[in-house]
Amino acid sequence: MADAVFHATRNDRALAFRSPVTEPRNFRLVAIGLTLVLLAVFLLLPLAAVFVEAFRFGIAKYLEVFSNPDALAAIKLTLLIALIAVPCNLVFGIAAAWAIAKYRFPGRAFLISLIDLPFSVSPVVAGLVYILLLGSNSAVGGWLLEDFGIRVIFAVPGVVLATIFVTFPFIARELIPLMQDQGNGDEEAAISLGASGWQAFWYVTLPNVKWALLYGVLLCNARAMGEFGAVAVLSGKLRGETVTMPLQVELFYNEYMSVAAFSLASVLAGLALVTLVAKSWLEWRFADQLATGSRTH
Repeated sequence: MADAVFHATRNDRALAFRSPVTEPRNFRLVAIGLTLVLLAVFLLLPLAAVFVEAFRFGIAKYLEVFSNPDALAAIKLTLLIALIAVPCNLVFGIAAAWAIAKYRFPGRAFLISLIDLPFSVSPVVAGLVYILLLGSNSAVGGWLLEDFGIRVIFAVPGVVLATIFVTFPFIARELIPLMQDQGNGDEEAAISLGASGWQAFWYVTLPNVKWALLYGVLLCNARAMGEFGAVAVLSGKLRGETVTMPLQVELFYNEYMSVAAFSLASVLAGLALVTLVAKSWLEWRFADQLATGSRTH
């Protein structure tokens, strides 16, 4: 009887520790192979085609795009927009994560839902809403234009607003789960030792989330430079004024300037690859700290 119980217990333990992957080896190989084929067809080949087309006629032809005034203006504007949008979302993301993770208040769940709103609303719809609210025919937009000479729609401020909207959740969504997981223990210990609230935040909270914060900034920056839909609606596509790199690629291609289009697209693709490498390195180097925050993506 004792032997039977022993064997039953051992079998139960073996079942408990059995690998969840029970499919035959051939099935797993087919699944992995199919995944790699799909990645190659839908991701790697199009990306490679961008660089092949960009360099098809040689490096000299490729570099010509960087002497085009419209392309240079688009590059400068894209960098400017990212330089404005990312810090704005950085401040918002830290503040939102701090408030949601450290405090309990009415409407907290609703605030989290609002932060996720840009993930579910089409950027084109967001652009149309901004036109309705801030266009020259609206109350606010007309007031800004008539009294202060500030044009929001079909101007740089509109492009900035569109970019901030679509990149709104990235930093906050990386920080909120991590701050919730860490709790308030470290901050309470620092305050009990005489630190002020600001000192606890600067020397305790930020170091604990710095890699997740950098991860969120990378994702936010990549989206800011690559946004098309909302920017296309709010910019008016004014050459040399409100056209960003994605819009300029479309304009070049529509004008049958394929080399210029692919050359400028390769710049965007190169920036995306740099972001991907940095993102992968952060995931590898600080996997434990990033795991919680990455669950939301």
